[in-house]
Amino acid sequence: MPDGPYDGPGRVPARIRRRLRADEPGWTTSADVVVVGSGIAGLTAALELRERVERVLLVTKGALSSGSTVWAQGGIAAALDPDDSPEAHLEDTLVAGVGLCDRRAVEVLVTEGPERVRELVARGAVFDTDGSGGIALTREGGHHADRIAHAGGDATGAEISRALVAQLEAVRNDPGIEVVENALVVDVLTGTPGAPGASGSADGPDGSVGGVPGPAPACGVTLHVRGEGSRDGIGAVLAKAVVLATGGIGQVFRSSTNPQAATGDGIAAALRAGATVGDLEFVQFHPTVLWLGSAVKGQLPLISEAVRGEGALLVDTNGVRFMPDVHPMAELAPRDVVAHAIVRQMAATGSDHVLLDARHLGRAFLARRFPTITARLAGLGIDWSEEPVPVAPAQHYHSGGVVTDLDGRTDVPGLSACGEVACTGVHGANRLASNSLLEGLVFAVRAARDVAERIASGELVQHEPVERSGPAGLVPAAARSRVQAIASAGPGVMRDARGLLGARNHLAALLDAAEGGDAAGAVVVPQLAEWETTNVHQVASALTEAALARAESRGGHFRTDHPSRDDGWRRRVLVRVDDDGTLRVTTSPLPT
Repeated sequence: MPDGPYDGPGRVPARIRRRLRADEPGWTTSADVVVVGSGIAGLTAALELRERVERVLLVTKGALSSGSTVWAQGGIAAALDPDDSPEAHLEDTLVAGVGLCDRRAVEVLVTEGPERVRELVARGAVFDTDGSGGIALTREGGHHADRIAHAGGDATGAEISRALVAQLEAVRNDPGIEVVENALVVDVLTGTPGAPGASGSADGPDGSVGGVPGPAPACGVTLHVRGEGSRDGIGAVLAKAVVLATGGIGQVFRSSTNPQAATGDGIAAALRAGATVGDLEFVQFHPTVLWLGSAVKGQLPLISEAVRGEGALLVDTNGVRFMPDVHPMAELAPRDVVAHAIVRQMAATGSDHVLLDARHLGRAFLARRFPTITARLAGLGIDWSEEPVPVAPAQHYHSGGVVTDLDGRTDVPGLSACGEVACTGVHGANRLASNSLLEGLVFAVRAARDVAERIASGELVQHEPVERSGPAGLVPAAARSRVQAIASAGPGVMRDARGLLGARNHLAALLDAAEGGDAAGAVVVPQLAEWETTNVHQVASALTEAALARAESRGGHFRTDHPSRDDGWRRRVLVRVDDDGTLRVTTSPLPT
């Protein structure tokens, strides 16, 4: 594929608005850095920055302890066993990424990962231990060694979040850090393009590249706080740097393991600010999500991959085990392989689910190793020591995001990203199990230290925000379920050009209806539900464009009309938005 604009089917690209419609800020504050998100990446970045800059402000959409990290069950991967090695971890990651990982990023992940996990322990995280008192390690799909550290059996994310929140709570009274809870970031503020000191990928002293003005620098955020007192309603935080750590895009789809707050806010805000996003088409659908009926939507309970790591088997509704015929690693094959195999087996049997059989592991083991899952299933009337668990794939993790370098820098000066919202290149086409928490940890530290160093050197300075060109817009909250249905049917588990073009048209029609005031009679007002729905719509639009461009099947992207892998597509699909709101798709070689 050539570099430059994508010139495939349905050439007329999609559009989004470059600003969300909102009231003018009623209050303003300032900080050196504003961090958005309170999962492992956001909390780690904020704690690192507190030690390095005069003032950091952490914004979180809900309570401080409500980040997506809380929901992570399986564990965090790192080569902690003397018989394991970063090189072996790297190889497993590259294999899972199906030829699209940025090897440099993976090397950073696996070499710095063990030390970052030890620092996490020093910050108070308590992992399960083995008989010798060391960290107990288990195995998950795609790993050829026991390297998954876990806590509380299947409550790893909750324990990590607890430890990091406790560290942050301990410094709540520190004037150098402020936490703003129950706050949605509406938009990233940007300054004048090519302004002096707006360093990024530009090569001129005035932020220019070859005499052309560089991108507009990030200079803070607008946010809406659902609270009381001076931090209430729409406000603005002016900052020398913005670090996005907003998590995933689960609510773009009808069903997901992600919490309700995962509405793709960071990706959408970065797009509107002019950042490049990449690998959007690689959406990981977790193979074993509890099936509760075809009408159920929203956040669904996850049955951790660690269950299969401990020996649970997949069988279809006729009781036939099918994974040994699909992959040499059977149930421990990479997640995309397992998810696609389940979808095919469901089609072959005419069923809407398969079964996860853990009965042979025994009641005592299941209760001890997976207490959270056991309790959740019991609450739904399922005793998995006596009966197989009905499961089906659902959206779980997004391998793409805002494109960054190895220090979290985006191509918007002053804007960094880390965690699931970022595209570091670590995951390629498919995330290796339990690499997500590690990525958030490793790259949050790198991003925070990089930002702090650039502020100290005077490279990052405060810019005055200017209004971006073009009108602001909103998609009505009433359209949310329609957007989710379109995304699930278009860029869902199985995709084809017809479905993706249909999704593009339906999404465009929703935007046209909203702008024309004909959104099924819905009232569109600037408020949380509308902002979230607009973000969901924008991410779905960009995702659809990326999935339409990649005419092959690889990792978390499966095209039934292009079912084979094509080495000509060992490239990254990138999406940007023009000044007029047009989404532009290009491809580029992988970093070398």
